[in-house]
Amino acid sequence: YLKWHLIRANAPYLSAPLVQEDYEFERLYLNGQREIETRWKRCVTTTDRLLGQALGRVYVEQNFNASSKQRTLEMVVLEEQALAEDIRNLSWMTAETKAQALAKLKAVTNKIAYPDKWLEYDGVKIQRENLVDNITSARAFDVRRRLAKIGKPVDKMEWEITTPTVNAYYSWQDNSINFPAGVLQAPFFDPAKDDAVSFGAIGWLIGHELTHGFDDQGSKFDAHGNLTNWWTQADRDEFDKRTSCLVDQYQQYVVVDDLHLNGRLTLGENTADHGGIRIALAAMHKAAAAKGTSGQKIDGFTQDQRFFISFAQQWCSNSTPERLRVVTKVDPHSPVRYRTLGTLRDLPDFAQAFSCKPGQKMVTENACRVW
Repeated sequence: YLKWHLIRANAPYLSAPLVQEDYEFERLYLNGQREIETRWKRCVTTTDRLLGQALGRVYVEQNFNASSKQRTLEMVVLEEQALAEDIRNLSWMTAETKAQALAKLKAVTNKIAYPDKWLEYDGVKIQRENLVDNITSARAFDVRRRLAKIGKPVDKMEWEITTPTVNAYYSWQDNSINFPAGVLQAPFFDPAKDDAVSFGAIGWLIGHELTHGFDDQGSKFDAHGNLTNWWTQADRDEFDKRTSCLVDQYQQYVVVDDLHLNGRLTLGENTADHGGIRIALAAMHKAAAAKGTSGQKIDGFTQDQRFFISFAQQWCSNSTPERLRVVTKVDPHSPVRYRTLGTLRDLPDFAQAFSCKPGQKMVTENACRVW
């Protein structure tokens, strides 16, 4: 058993027959990937995973504009204000729980673009002659680094995601949102674009990650990342009732053939999708009011229309039926089709922006709403 794990972990970096076997099972059979990635792509991915901050340091120097970090921080502030306003105005939550929610929101740590202090890879040996030894050395360094944390205070500014990564996440344990430089580029972010486009894409993602602090799992942790119940029982019951609406809604979507989405598995991400778009839209309206651009049209589209178009366009993707079957079984994220349509059909602002009428596909009479 242990030998098998050792071989499996190293198969992508060994001789051609093992690389091929690894691809044929992991990529082709399980996910329907029609061909193996070119060698340079596999090399870049491996370097990013094992020496991410060393690679990220070069990436930032060569490809990232510091003004993008400042612009993102400004958007974060607006969205935190929008979420705070939303919490204060909730009709279903008592003042006692609202105070705890606002305290948690205020305590969120914002890690944007790249670390203030880069990780030094002391002891890692890289040599051209032996790829597997290089990988073993990098893995051993990471094990030592993690073991060295035992008994020491939590470093809330430590980065777990690498700088070039096109992704973002919220951490329950340290109550932080994490946005590496890799995601602060098109199609998620372009500093040259107007606010509507920016808030529809990267702004939605900011709102999404903030909402994770208050989804079905994040809501179990307090402002300091402790697993504790900060809700009154009545508020928790109402929260569960509202999230059950989302479970039932997404359970109805058919992904492939007769395979339905798992509404319970995807609940946290669906909750964050719904909350994120409301927060981003409110923040965009706040920014437009401050700049006096609320009635502005660009390319014939209103600000709200451009916001929703931007949100939808950043979900463009291709997935094989095999891949969709796998992710539907194991991935807490809904397939992108339903992250787009499932989110927008519950939003009255979308129907209003595009003059959708009752009874049409993108309008629901019993829209779900948590945040």
